[in-house]
Order: sequence, then C-alpha cells, then structure tokens
Amino acid sequence: MAVPSELTRTETLSHLAISGAALIILANTFTGEGEPLIASLALSTLAFSLAYCMVRWLGPTFVKAGFKGKDLSKAHQPLIPECMGAVCAAVYLLVIIVFIPFPFYKDIVAATSGGGNRDVVLHVEHVQQGRFLHRFPHSKLASYLSAIISLQTTALLGIGDDLFDIRWRHKWWIPGLASIPILVVYFVDFGVTSIVIPIPLQPYLGELFNLGPLYYLYMACVAMFCPQSINMLAGINGIEVSQCLVVSLLLALNDALYLLTPYPHPATDSHLFSLYLLLPWIGVSAALLCHNWYPARVFVGDTYCYFSGMVFATVGILGHFSKTLGLLLVPQLANFLYSTPQLFGLVPCPRHRLPRFVARTGLLEPSVTPWPRDAQPHPLVARALRLLARCAFSPCASATTTRPPSRRRATSPSSTSGSSGAGLCARTASPGRSPCCNSPSASSASLSATASPCSSLRRTTGSSRRLPFENGECGCAPCRRPETR
Repeated sequence: MAVPSELTRTETLSHLAISGAALIILANTFTGEGEPLIASLALSTLAFSLAYCMVRWLGPTFVKAGFKGKDLSKAHQPLIPECMGAVCAAVYLLVIIVFIPFPFYKDIVAATSGGGNRDVVLHVEHVQQGRFLHRFPHSKLASYLSAIISLQTTALLGIGDDLFDIRWRHKWWIPGLASIPILVVYFVDFGVTSIVIPIPLQPYLGELFNLGPLYYLYMACVAMFCPQSINMLAGINGIEVSQCLVVSLLLALNDALYLLTPYPHPATDSHLFSLYLLLPWIGVSAALLCHNWYPARVFVGDTYCYFSGMVFATVGILGHFSKTLGLLLVPQLANFLYSTPQLFGLVPCPRHRLPRFVARTGLLEPSVTPWPRDAQPHPLVARALRLLARCAFSPCASATTTRPPSRRRATSPSSTSGSSGAGLCARTASPGRSPCCNSPSASSASLSATASPCSSLRRTTGSSRRLPFENGECGCAPCRRPETR
C-alpha cells in the first residue's frame, strides 16, 4: 500500500495562506514592545502548518527506513509510517528555540540601548559593569533553557525506545533524570517546598505544609509519572494525541484565567511562561491528530507519548500548578490503577496491550488472558478477579462450568463461578454475541480441538450458509484463517 506524500491543491493553498498570515503577525510584533503572547500564537500557527506538511512528506521516507507497522485496527492491516512523534518533537523544539528572543525583547532593547552611539562617552565603571546586563531577567531565561534541555533529553529517550524497544523497567526512571535541570532552576530561583493543604484539612494541618527535600522527590515523581501515564493509555487510533490535546487545552485555559484578572496576580508570569510552552505543542498535536485520527495514516510512536508527558511535567513544575496537573491526569491515573494487576505480574501481560480487532463486526474488543489448566493463578488472584467480575470491572469465565450451547441460537457464556482448578479466562462477554471469540471454549484448555469455533457456530445456528466475515476471513482469534464455501 502506497503511503500518500503529496499535499492536495486545497491543502497547499490553505497552508500557504495560514503561514503567510502568521509571518505577517510575527513581523508586526517587533513594531511595539515585542508582544510575546501574540508572537507565540503566530509561531504556534506556523508549527501547525509545518508539522502537518512534514508528517505528510516524510511518511514514505520513514517507511523506506523501516519505521513502519501494521495497523491492527483495520481488516486489511496495512503498513503505515510510525514514530511520527519524533517529527512533531523536532518541529516543537525548533519553534520554542526561535521564540527565545520574543519574551525578552524589551529587556534586550533596554540592555543594548546606546551601545552603538559613538557620541556617548562611557566611564570606566560603566565599562566594568557592561551594558546594564544586570537588568536582564536571567532567571526567566534559565527556566526557559532548562525546559528545553529536559524536553530534548526526553525526546532522545522516546526515539531510542522507538528504535530499540527498551524494556519498561529500564526506562521508567529516565524522565526523572531528565527533570534535573528544571528542578535545579526551581531550587535556585524559587526554593518553595510548601504545599497548600485542602480547606477541609486546614484546621488540623494548617494552611501550608513544608515537605522540605521531599518536595523535589515529589516533583521528580511527577516527571516520571506524566510520560509513562500517556504511554500506557495508547494503542487505539488517535487516543494518544487526543488525550494530550485535551489536557493541553485545559491547561491553556487555566493559564488564560490568570491573565484576565482585573488586578495584577503574583502567578501571572508563571502561567504566561506555561502558555509559551503549551501553545506550540497544541499546534503540532492538532496537526498530528489530522493524520492519526481513525482511520490512521501514521503512528505517533513512543516519542510523542514521552515528549508530551514531559511537556506537561515541565509546565506543571515551573508554572507551580502540579496539583492542577494531577487533577487533569485523573483518567491516566485511573488507567494506571486499573493496569496494576498486569504491571505487577498478577495477570499475564503481553508486551503491547492492544484490543483485538474482530473482522466480523468491524469493532475492537478487549484482549483475553487465558490460563492453562497446569498454570492457574493463585487462589487469591482468582478470587479477586471474580470479585471484580461481579463489579463489572473485569469479566471472566470458567471453562468447567459452561453448558453446551442450544441448537436454536448462539448463547453467550455466563459469568464465572467454578472450582479453582478450572481453566480461568479473563474476557468480555456481550449478550447475543456468538461464542466464536468470547466463549470459554476459546480458552487454552479447549483450543486444541480440531474443529474451529466458526464451524461450531454454523452447526449451532443450524445454517449451512457462509458467515458474513469481511473479506472471507474469520474474525476470531483461535482460527483466523480463510473460510471455505
């Protein structure tokens, strides 16, 4: 399958118009006092157009270089480019580096005014001090540069993971090392290690609670959690980019509320700094979402997930709103807690946890974890899974308590109950769905049968006609082979 690399005429004209308007706005900012927020908006628009075009142009190049993968969410499973998050990360880093002079435009003008006038006689003490460089906000520049260093380190981690498929236990702590530059800048410029106690607990613990050195450990944990949380909630077309885009927009809205206050707010500069980093990321993420939304034409790769999580961690640490960031990442935290049985080895975990595509229905279904009879889970684990099944969190089935299906219609297997020696199978059962994919007969204890589940379904329904599987292929995991007439 050929990967499209050329822009249509409409796309070309649209991006030329968008880029031209952004360049005009960007040039107009130098006529006043710099207007860094408007310049950031213009550069974010340029980042959108550049990322959109580069993802389209570089797709075939990535495929030729071996950066390609099968899209398991489609019936034909085409090969499409992957690791496109590296392109977005490169565009983003380029844009925020170009943006460096804009927030400091007034300071640069003030520090260099009169420096080229030969009629001005400088005294010795002025020469020793330099051109009034003490007025330059070095702390803000240090924060900005530390953010760039941390993001570049995380981009290297993501690219390395896409290239070499690094194991989870070897890479989860690397974002903590990447956060060292921003933590050092935070210690030098701010050094505040107190957290605000929620109002219901203030009568008991006070308004503030000083964590001391543990505060920096907490920030490092935030930097490690954010990239991993985005990377865990992945595997479906568009889910990585869409969740990051939603979080970015909500963080930008939170920052904008501090800029619209009728009186100067002490946190205005911090939230303005956060906007400078978030707006270009919103631009490149929107461009990538146009290509990654279902049906996806590109894959984002681990680079995008790690880089996006580090963007959130950076703005949360340097913008001083880590608790607000934590509230926006509650879905990712819930996904982490839901995945703990697999993460800690209580339930067998495949390398890439992906839902299974069923060609018969054209839908994605949760993957199944079968246990052989000779390798059953611990009784406590089995009891916990059955408890979760009753709460509709983790449906499971037992292979020994099922009854043969009726000859009148296909029946769905009932929920679990059975002896601990039964073949337990965590699955998702739906009423009226055939036992081709979800029945306990598809567990490892009965997959050795010679007859395929599809032929069993034909005998069950009493029909000799060919089942309507797409492209003549069976959609169940056990057989998945061409069907004969």
